[in-house]
Amino acid sequence: MIHLDYRDARPIYSQIIDGLREQVIAGILREGDKLPSVRELAGELAINPNTIQRAYRELEAAGWIASVPGKGSFICGIPKSTGQVASLLETFDKTVSALLLLGVTRQELSARVLGRESECLN
Repeated sequence: MIHLDYRDARPIYSQIIDGLREQVIAGILREGDKLPSVRELAGELAINPNTIQRAYRELEAAGWIASVPGKGSFICGIPKSTGQVASLLETFDKTVSALLLLGVTRQELSARVLGRESECLN
């Protein structure tokens, strides 16, 4: 289900969060799917259940999953987090401004955004 890389600088709970998000985005996990219990996933990955609990808690706070007491945790789908979108767009704007200051043309940026990498920076 989830691959952990112990050489990765990210904490284990972050890798679990990213792994579950990737599976939702890829359509492997769909809205309404039940996640393994904390104990089941901890046993499967051979890690501390508190690590799984932390990952599930953060995924729930971000709107990726919902926990139902006595029943388990379920996938909610991809959340429509306007705060996250706004933050990413702000980062995008800053990056574009920096690239323009470095001499990248608007045409090169447009080509990159529209997917024509062959016309972009090499």
